[in-house]
Amino acid sequence: MSARPGERRPIRRLNPATVERIAAGEVVERPASVVKELIENSLDAAATEVTVRIEGGGRTAIEVADNGAGIPPKELELAVERHATSKIAPEGPVEEIDSLGFRGEALAAIGAVARLRLLSRPPDREVAEGIAVSGGAVEGRYSAPRAIGTTVEVADLFFRTPARRKFLKSPAAEQVEVVRTVERLYVARPSVTYRIEADGRPVATLPAAARIEDAAARVLGPGLLRDGIAVAGPVPGGTVRGVLGRPTTAAATSTGLFLSVNGRTIVSRPMAQAVRAAYADRLPRGRFPVGVLHLELEAPRVDVNVHPTKREVRFARERELLDAVRIRVREALLAAPQVADLSPERGPVGPTRPPDRPAVGSGPPAAAPVQARLDDLPAPPSLEVAATSGHPALSLIGCYNATYWIAESEDGLVLIDQHAASERVVFEALRRDGALARQALVEPVALELTPAQRETLRAHADDVARAGYEVEPFGPETYRVRSVPSYRGRRARPETLRALLDELSEGGRAVVGAGLEDRVAASIACHAAIRAGDTVEPSEFRRVLRALYELPERAYSCPHGRPILVRFPRARLDHWFLRTGT
Repeated sequence: MSARPGERRPIRRLNPATVERIAAGEVVERPASVVKELIENSLDAAATEVTVRIEGGGRTAIEVADNGAGIPPKELELAVERHATSKIAPEGPVEEIDSLGFRGEALAAIGAVARLRLLSRPPDREVAEGIAVSGGAVEGRYSAPRAIGTTVEVADLFFRTPARRKFLKSPAAEQVEVVRTVERLYVARPSVTYRIEADGRPVATLPAAARIEDAAARVLGPGLLRDGIAVAGPVPGGTVRGVLGRPTTAAATSTGLFLSVNGRTIVSRPMAQAVRAAYADRLPRGRFPVGVLHLELEAPRVDVNVHPTKREVRFARERELLDAVRIRVREALLAAPQVADLSPERGPVGPTRPPDRPAVGSGPPAAAPVQARLDDLPAPPSLEVAATSGHPALSLIGCYNATYWIAESEDGLVLIDQHAASERVVFEALRRDGALARQALVEPVALELTPAQRETLRAHADDVARAGYEVEPFGPETYRVRSVPSYRGRRARPETLRALLDELSEGGRAVVGAGLEDRVAASIACHAAIRAGDTVEPSEFRRVLRALYELPERAYSCPHGRPILVRFPRARLDHWFLRTGT
């Protein structure tokens, strides 16, 4: 019962059941977090094969089965009891944990908010023994045939806390996150084979790999294996090794960088920033490195108890470690062959783009000159865009680096970002019309998609169709693109589907002052618009600018806030050239 306004409520102890449910929430946030905790238990039990089965995105049911060491029957009750574990001695220490988690802690937390069944057979038993838990209470024991190992079944997640179920995303979105979670665990410990099934169908198989590069290619695409940069070397208290993509494969989000320490997948913003700092002069703003980095550190240098899920860690003498990682990554970048020496083929990790081009759109497939030359600028075509209310008349002068249009206005010079301008026009067309036109390809293009991309395609099939893509399965990991977005005669490249799926899995591109629907529309617009590096005819310049001028609101930024044009008034130009007062 709530207190009346101004009424003081006494401090009271919570009952054990309430405490259990609150504590469980620290570990059990969504189906993917259940999968993570259960898989980490399997890894601690030395499993080499793990199968994950989910129903309804994990909201209805989750099963994780392994071939690990199993749990003796006499320890089953302890396995689902809080503060009981085989991972450390009763007296500690907890500061130097060399396992991934506490089996008792995870199972107790899950059992507090769901119905849980644990069946396990150690090597010295002929039959597996099991225990059932519902809402934190043990309901009974049972036995069943099973190979050596453990199976944990979780049903009706949050059945005792329906308010928390309301915060879960759709089954399709939760399923995508489960796949991404398994991928993170896989690249952290690639010596284990993972299988994922959803609603009775196989989703992905991630086979055990002897090399980080092979596991990374499974998750981030074969392009990383072909053109990746190997990183290896000492850091204070240990070593770092892994494989990173070249600057040309940078992504629009930071989720393509997988970090682990001592076999544990982690989130470390300072470490991710150190890696990005190594790319400093090679990555444009808003782009992030992709790849996999493994840290092997002495146990005293890592504190894994910062967060209950143990994904976030704290490092001793962190600045020293971060500087060393940045230096190792930078050394690998400088030692790698130049981009011009590489094949211009594209891979699922992202489109190839010259490193000196701005991060707008998908870019051209090969490096292009960056320095300006007079012959890059065509003769003035006397092409004008008429003035409208609030917009000046413009006369096109030329184009620099296939990225910026150069135009003359009545009072100065105007530079226009061709991608940002086109993106805004397409974005507004999507908001107005609901879908883009599509253009059929003469020959369908086959694209290999990663497991997460395949699940995102299933989850966002309507959005992908609205974007103008027609896609069909063409094998277990390959899809054929039969049509692509088309807007007023321009069509998107089939390869942009991969980048669109990556963004949709994260909820779409960030949009200034808009909700989820506009975030998705912004992602679609970005990949259907003119890109940096595209050759644009003068007539196209006029078409885009006229469409921009016709928008009901003055639009001088793209959907996610980047400027479309920059004006240089005549007075400022005169000042730069010391013409003031003449």
